[in-house]
Amino acid sequence: MTRIERPFDITRLEDEWLEADGFGGFASGTVGTLRTRRYHALLLSATRAPGGRAVLVNGVEAWVEAGGQRYPCCMQRYVPDVLYPDLRASLVGFDTEPWPTWRIQLDAHTVLKAEVFVSKATCETVLRWRLESGTVAAEPSAPVLKVRPLLSGRDYHALHHENAAFNFGAQTSDDHACVSWQPYGDLPVIHAATNGAYTHAPDWYRNFCYVREQERGLDFNEDLATPGVFSFDLTDGDAVMVLSASSATAAATSAFTLTSATECANAKAAAAHASDLARNEQQRRNALGSRLQRSADVYVVSRNEGRTILAGFPWFTDWGRDTFIAMRGLLIASNRLDEAEAILLEWSGTLSEGMLPNRFPDYGDTPEYNSVDASLWFIVAVHDYLATAHASAATRARLQQAAEAILTGYTKGTRFNIRVCADDGLLSAGIPGVQLTWMDAKVGGWVVTPRIGKPVEVQALWINALRIAASWNPQWQQSAERALQAFRERFVDPSTQTLVDNVDVDHVKGAIDRSIRPNQIFAVGGLPFPLLDGAAARSVVDQVEAQLLTPLGLRTLAPSDPAYRGHYGGSPLARDGAYHQGTAWVWLLGPFVEAWLRVHGATPDTRAQAKARFLDPLYAHLDHAGLDHLSEIAAGDAPHTPAGTPFQAWSLGELLRVENLFARLEPMSA
Repeated sequence: MTRIERPFDITRLEDEWLEADGFGGFASGTVGTLRTRRYHALLLSATRAPGGRAVLVNGVEAWVEAGGQRYPCCMQRYVPDVLYPDLRASLVGFDTEPWPTWRIQLDAHTVLKAEVFVSKATCETVLRWRLESGTVAAEPSAPVLKVRPLLSGRDYHALHHENAAFNFGAQTSDDHACVSWQPYGDLPVIHAATNGAYTHAPDWYRNFCYVREQERGLDFNEDLATPGVFSFDLTDGDAVMVLSASSATAAATSAFTLTSATECANAKAAAAHASDLARNEQQRRNALGSRLQRSADVYVVSRNEGRTILAGFPWFTDWGRDTFIAMRGLLIASNRLDEAEAILLEWSGTLSEGMLPNRFPDYGDTPEYNSVDASLWFIVAVHDYLATAHASAATRARLQQAAEAILTGYTKGTRFNIRVCADDGLLSAGIPGVQLTWMDAKVGGWVVTPRIGKPVEVQALWINALRIAASWNPQWQQSAERALQAFRERFVDPSTQTLVDNVDVDHVKGAIDRSIRPNQIFAVGGLPFPLLDGAAARSVVDQVEAQLLTPLGLRTLAPSDPAYRGHYGGSPLARDGAYHQGTAWVWLLGPFVEAWLRVHGATPDTRAQAKARFLDPLYAHLDHAGLDHLSEIAAGDAPHTPAGTPFQAWSLGELLRVENLFARLEPMSA
C-alpha cells in the first residue's frame, strides 16, 4: 500500500497507479489525476486479449458545484505546459489501498473522496465519489458533482485529434442514467452506467499535453471528445459511474455489461452493481495476501484458452523471455502452480524448429521466433515448476518432451545460426542485423549490442538446460559435462578471474569481448545450477558488485567503458542507445543477490545484510514511480532515476523469487 499525504510536490503528483483486468486491458493514471502518458486512461480494452488494445475513455473532467462556487476534482495539463485547473492546493491525500483513492478538500468543512478500480473478472472500471464530512458551506442548494467523460477511440500507441468522423451520438436509458457511445464504427461500444443524470452536450477538449511522451521525443498532444455531462446529487450518497465496453472478451462479460443503453438497468441498479463489484473485488484482492502478491496478480492474463504473463504496463504485451523469467517468482515461488502449469502448457504448444517465440505481435497471428534464450528460460521455468511435484504424470511428460525438443533443435541447428559447436559443445548464435539475447535494443537497422557468437549467459542457460534434462534423461549428461568444461576453459579471464562477456565474437574463433557486463552473474546466481564456485565465483560477484551495482539494479556496462551511457532519456535513438550500455535493470538484482548469498554463505547475518543493502531499496521504490510495483530500469548514473515501464513483471517476479530464496539457500562451499 502506498499512502501519500499533503504537502504534495510535483514529483509525487506524477507517480503512477495501475488497475488491470484479466484480459490485457487496464486503467492507469497519476496521483495528481494528470494524464502524463498517452497510455493513461480509465477504460482501455484488449479487443483481442491480451492484444488489440484500444483507448476508449481517456479520463474525465469533474467538478462540484455548490453555493455558487465551482470546486475542481481533477487536473489537466495543456500545451505548452499549463495546469488547469490546479488541484495541488486541494489534494490532501492519496492511497492505493484497496485501490486508488483521493481525498480532495472542497472548502474548510468538506472533503470529497474519489476512487477508481477495475474489476478483474468483468473488465469494468468503477468510479465513485462521496462527501467524506460536513457540507459545502451554508448554501441553499445541494452540492452537485458534474462529470464529463473524455473519449477518443484509438490504438493505445496512437494519439487522437479533432475530426469530423467522431460520432457523438448517444443511446440513453429512460432516466438517462445509462448511456452508450460508439465513437467509430470499428471500435467497441462504450457504456456508462450511473446513478446520475446525463445531458447531451458535445464538445472538444483540445491540446492535452503528455509530458512523459514529450520527454521520450514522441508526439505528445491530443484532442479528446466529450459527448455530454453527468450530474450527481452528492447528498443522496455515493455518485457512481461504471464504464465498460461491449466487445470485451466473452468470458469477461458480466451480466451488467450490455450491448445498448436501452437495455441498461436504472440508476438504483447501477449503484448496487458498483457496490457488488467493489465487495467482490476487495475480497478477491484480500485473498491474494501480501502487497507484492496483489501487485503480481495484475500481470497474469488470458491468452486463447490458457494464461500468459504481460511483460509490463503500460505498453508491453506477453514476451516469451519475460514470461519465463517472471513466472518463477510471480507464480512458482508464490505457489500459484495451476496458473504456472497453464502458461507453460500454452507456450509449449508454440514450439517450432526447437524454438519458442519471443513475442506475439499485437496484430496478426504469426509469432516472432527471434530469441536464442527464451526457449532456454522456458526449460528453467519447467525445472522450477516440476520441482514442486504439482504436475500430473501427463503434464510432466508433455513439458519434458517440449524441453527435449528444444535441446534437440538447438543441437541440430535452427534459425539465426543457432547451433551447438562440434569443437566445444557450447551454443553459438547470431546473424548480422538480428538481436537474439536479452540485450535486444535495435533502432532501425542498428543492433546496439549484437553479441553474435557465444554470449556468457546463453552458455549458462544452455548448460543448465542440459543438466535439467539429464535429471530425467541421462543422454544429456555427457553434453552438459563437456559444455561445462569448455565454459570454464574459455570464459575465465586469467588476468581477473572473472568472466568475459562473449567468445568467438562474430563467429571468429578466439575473438573475445571483455566488456564488463552483468551477464556473467548467471554463472553464479539466478539459475538452478551454478557453473562456478569458490574463488572464481567470488571474483565474478566482487566485480559485478564493485562496477555494476546500483540501488535499483545492475548496470548493463561498467562506467569505465568508453561506450558507457549513464543517462537514459531523450529520443528513441538516445534511449535505445543507452538501454543496454549502462542503464541499470531492476530484475538483475535477483540473480545478483542469489549469487552474493552463495559466495558469502546464506547465514542469518548475511541474509539480513543482503536484505538491508539490496532489497530494502526495492521495497522503498514500491512507493515511487509505479506505485506498489517495480520499474523496468533506472539510469546508470546517480540519482538512478527510474525509467522504462513503471510496472515491470520480471522486476517484481525476481523480488518475489529472492524473498522465497532467503529461507532455503545453503552456503556455497569455498
